Amino acid sequence: MPPPPARWKGRCDFKNGSATCNNKIIGARSFIDSKNKLQSRDAPFDIDGHGTHTASTAGGNFVRHANVFGQARGIAAGVAPRAHVAIYKVCEDDLCGGLDIACGMEAALCDGADILSLSLGGQSLPFWDDLTAVGAYGAIQKGVFVSCAGGNSGPDPKKLSNEAPWILTVAASTMDRQITSTVKLGNGIEFDGETLNQPRDFGQPMLPLVFAGAIGGSTNATSQCLNGTLDGVDIRGKIVLCERGGSGRTDKGNVVLAAGGAGMILMNGPMDGYSTLADPMSSQPRTSATPTATR
Repeated sequence: MPPPPARWKGRCDFKNGSATCNNKIIGARSFIDSKNKLQSRDAPFDIDGHGTHTASTAGGNFVRHANVFGQARGIAAGVAPRAHVAIYKVCEDDLCGGLDIACGMEAALCDGADILSLSLGGQSLPFWDDLTAVGAYGAIQKGVFVSCAGGNSGPDPKKLSNEAPWILTVAASTMDRQITSTVKLGNGIEFDGETLNQPRDFGQPMLPLVFAGAIGGSTNATSQCLNGTLDGVDIRGKIVLCERGGSGRTDKGNVVLAAGGAGMILMNGPMDGYSTLADPMSSQPRTSATPTATR
């Protein structure tokens, strides 16, 4: 990476030499209002991984031989792998203050940023009452491109965030590889899901497929394979279909595994749409499937 351009005015506010910038990360500042947020960390460090994830998606450099638990091998890169990256921390503990966001955007403009990428959003507001929209409008006036997240809500209508016409509103997209796991039924029909745990040789013949809500009771807790709901239910050596919700995805797999299940299919509900998630699991085969695949 070449050094940042001479016009760059940004800085890195890491304290006590805990980290340094380089030719890739050329700025790192925090705009958290510590008076209004509990346990605020002044340094611009990422606490839960979200900022690191989104920064690498936007400007991550080329990484050869990238893989996830041996799956999806290839070259990984962000949208602009040769771009310099400056980080402005405006969220913490799932809280993103409007003034913090506005201050971060203004600082990026003053530092000389060419593109602003905001992987955050909230409820839809009138443009004049939305500080992100106001800040983005100011950026556009200075020739700075602004991209913002469309949000994680839906699939009901009117769930979009950052919908101002001068913002590029980005929702979910696709990539050039999948971590596919195929479920084959006894009648020959196959459904593709996703999982990180893919044993090379499952070593099993066709196994019975059961729905937890049908064999263990009709409650939501049982359908969702919550802790304790499969105690005494005969799932040993069977593949169990569990609904999403109520507990973590890997927690459900652990419940099925503890009850003797041979595998799990995690079924999306209507609110989950067609998103499938490839989570790391224990030694138990598991896949995530969409509503269409599980009807």
